Amino acid sequence: MTNFRYPRAEKLKKNSEISLLFEKGKWRTNGNLRIIILKNKPTTPVESTKFAVSVSKKYFKKAVHRNRIKRLLRECYRLNKDLFKEAFGDKTMAMMFWAAPEMPEKFQDVEAQFIKLCQAQKKS
Repeated sequence: MTNFRYPRAEKLKKNSEISLLFEKGKWRTNGNLRIIILKNKPTTPVESTKFAVSVSKKYFKKAVHRNRIKRLLRECYRLNKDLFKEAFGDKTMAMMFWAAPEMPEKFQDVEAQFIKLCQAQKKS
């Protein structure tokens, strides 16, 4: 049985971890999704997988729209966690962004782009 939980331990919240992610992380883009990843290395201590989402205020002025996209991105991660860990590694810090000014129509659109992002990472 697959673990579809998104517990507090998997949420990237500390400012120190987020700043480390921006300093040393690698960017990947696929469609409207951008992700910044930091894998576990001796110089960067990552104990377990941590994940966060962010949506730009520049593109989405209303908090209702930003929160909707964040919910969709978190749900994508939660349901496809195994695919994410297979593509990016077990001990990884990541932050995902919606990098387009248009609102996604359906959850399936966002999920398809998330899956493409993971599959593109596996190939490289």
